[in-house]
Amino acid sequence: MNAAADTAVTAARPDRLRPLRYLWRSPVLLVHLLIALPLALMVINPLGARLRIGGQRLDHWMTSWWSRWLVRIFGFRIRRFGEPQPGAVLFVANHVSWLDIELLHSQTFLCFVAKAEIGRWPLIGWLAARAGTIYHQRGSGHSLAAVMQRVVERLRDGLPVGVFPEGGTGAGDRVRTFHARIFQVAVDAAVPVQPVALRYGNDGRQDLAVPFGPGESFVGNFLRVLGGPGMTAEVHFCTPIPVSGEEGRRRIAERARGEICVALGLPETNERSGSAAED
Repeated sequence: MNAAADTAVTAARPDRLRPLRYLWRSPVLLVHLLIALPLALMVINPLGARLRIGGQRLDHWMTSWWSRWLVRIFGFRIRRFGEPQPGAVLFVANHVSWLDIELLHSQTFLCFVAKAEIGRWPLIGWLAARAGTIYHQRGSGHSLAAVMQRVVERLRDGLPVGVFPEGGTGAGDRVRTFHARIFQVAVDAAVPVQPVALRYGNDGRQDLAVPFGPGESFVGNFLRVLGGPGMTAEVHFCTPIPVSGEEGRRRIAERARGEICVALGLPETNERSGSAAED
């Protein structure tokens, strides 16, 4: 039986433990929002940027700490494979869920590039903006040009940046086309690209109940995942790809997507003739 069929069978069974999960997780989430969140926001300021804890900026450390506990409250056990490269790096990941930003932040601080719609999501959008997320209006060439310039500036300032080259979340059963244009920022800033593979599920398989369902809202998915069964959230930091002027952005995008597919055990074939699109 394939993963989709397994998920359909599981969804058809009544989940009698869901009310108990809500009973346990909801109060813990409320405490995390009402107590831990204000504490985290207190250090996301210029002073927090100057202080250090364990060799890391205090505001960055606090962002990771808060995100790590948020992911755990939703019932995920975090497993990391590999290590994030320090310094100015363009991290590129497959996009499965709204939790992806929090999962990546739980492992290392990143300035993210995300679709503008996320900025309007309750709480998550506001938190992402406070953590330095750069929002892009999809379909707007002017917006993308401005975003790319800001990304280059942050990379040149020595900050890591995270992007989702698929351009949006998918069903989780494959890695979709990587848009190559965003990889130009790594070429312009002369920084390496590190692919990151994300997966939510057990036994090395993506649970297809985690991504958004057809027409599902953020709030609907938020509540559904909050009451869902516990599972593992995997973060695979793949081998960094050095960038040189001799290798075009399309080739870099293809290599990054290939690394992620290998880490997840998914086929590298795509719905298009190539595995990267230019825009």
